[in-house]
Amino acid sequence: MSLHVVADRDICQGHQMCQGEAPDVFAFDEEADVVVVLDESPDESLRSQVVAAVTYCPAMALAIEEDRS
Repeated sequence: MSLHVVADRDICQGHQMCQGEAPDVFAFDEEADVVVVLDESPDESLRSQVVAAVTYCPAMALAIEEDRS
């Protein structure tokens, strides 16, 4: 299984917690005030960082989908 990261930019509130937890996966669009997913399918070695980012997102705008392929 591999990770697939999804961000709902419509509910993102611009807290930037995700960027702090997983800077290789998430960035921030200052102009739009929303999250940017840098890597939708990050390496398994980044799983704990991505899980933390999803867990601590105050707006619950992030999700992990397991890709079974």
